[in-house]
Amino acid sequence: MKIMLDLNVLLDVAQGREPFYAASAGVLSMLLRGEATACIPGHALTTLHYLLSRGSSKETADEFIDWLLARFKIIGEDHGVFARARSLKMADFEDAVVASAAEAAGCQWIVTRNPKDFLVSPVAPLTPEEFLAEWPNGKVEGI
Repeated sequence: MKIMLDLNVLLDVAQGREPFYAASAGVLSMLLRGEATACIPGHALTTLHYLLSRGSSKETADEFIDWLLARFKIIGEDHGVFARARSLKMADFEDAVVASAAEAAGCQWIVTRNPKDFLVSPVAPLTPEEFLAEWPNGKVEGI
């Protein structure tokens, strides 16, 4: 199973954002055990680095990006991904790019704190809490 991680889940962990940290960290912990393949859209790395550098330090941002690169699959985004994102007619283009990248990578779910942003996504969204609640037997219902 492949799971696309939305930027907000990564920021929750990187910045220790409460009350979201526990569930988002739980998702990453489960994925680090190899129970599913964790994917991150490539463009999220630059945004994440920028936000962490601004909110913390460049060194913190560098370390977190290196940590992600060593552990998760980074999904490249090409012309086809961006063209598909435009065709999705989602309210937010960045969310559409995440959805399109998830579809192109064959992901079954997008784990996000904002599932309402992905209502018309070709890949269904789950919150971190929903994903963890559905995972007790090692598989999300419907897969």
